[in-house]
Amino acid sequence: MRSEMIELDGRPFHIRRWGAPDLPVLLMLHGFPEYSGAWSDLAPLLAERFHCIAPDQRGYGQSWAPEGVGNYVTSALVGDMVALIAQMGGGPITVLGHDWGASVAYGLAMFRPDLVERLIIANGVHPVPFQRAVAAGGAQTAASQYIHALREPGSEDKLAANDFEKMWKMFSASMDMGWLGDDRQVEYKTEWARPGRLRAMIDWYRASPLVVATPGEPATGLPDLPVDRLIVHCPHLLIWGDADTALLPVSTKGLEEFAADLTRVTLPGLDHWLCHRDPRAVADAILGWIDAAEDDQ
Repeated sequence: MRSEMIELDGRPFHIRRWGAPDLPVLLMLHGFPEYSGAWSDLAPLLAERFHCIAPDQRGYGQSWAPEGVGNYVTSALVGDMVALIAQMGGGPITVLGHDWGASVAYGLAMFRPDLVERLIIANGVHPVPFQRAVAAGGAQTAASQYIHALREPGSEDKLAANDFEKMWKMFSASMDMGWLGDDRQVEYKTEWARPGRLRAMIDWYRASPLVVATPGEPATGLPDLPVDRLIVHCPHLLIWGDADTALLPVSTKGLEEFAADLTRVTLPGLDHWLCHRDPRAVADAILGWIDAAEDDQ
């Protein structure tokens, strides 16, 4: 692994790299509440085929963390990655996103299809099926109620109190965190404790237009989503750990409507942190999908 600071549009960003620079690029986008080091289990397993590049996204880790919710709208987050791809020599490249990183990955694929050759999502959601699910008042609505708490003013202070006690409880709720040993806990706390970072991380939730209903009460007046513009035109792989309690299968219902060339791979027994729990299974799913596509050419 190699680590460095770069500038994107004059702003500092931290990235990690694995694999030879002359290999095809794989852009790896982490989610909440992680950082670029979250890929340290998976990236080495892909580094013989790809030059893996993982940024600390805006507001995370050692990257730029401006104040103000408006700095964390999806278009700004996608813009950062457009600048990064340009600095890497341009596209099209393969993009992998997990959790919130999936939102940025989908944004790249939908709004800059010229930059994305293949899209891989690991337990992440397309905006339309997810909005439908969290607005319906059912199981995904209930599972997403934590979003209301995160959006509350000062939630970052509550999560940081007592050595991030509530942050740990939220991070590990109903999931197997055996992969998170003492050394790694120190690494995560180091990243969360950087000035302004926890607030910035949560501002991603505050900036999102996502409407989360009350359980049992479907929401009305949803934002007008430009469905015809939210299409993934490139080959798309969705890897799904079916024991996820934060994102339920209903959150991807109807994804085929937006991704005609979609392959679904389910990994039984793995939860939201599938890239940590069984990185070999995730790597095999990615490499098997790519090999099959190349064999068909």
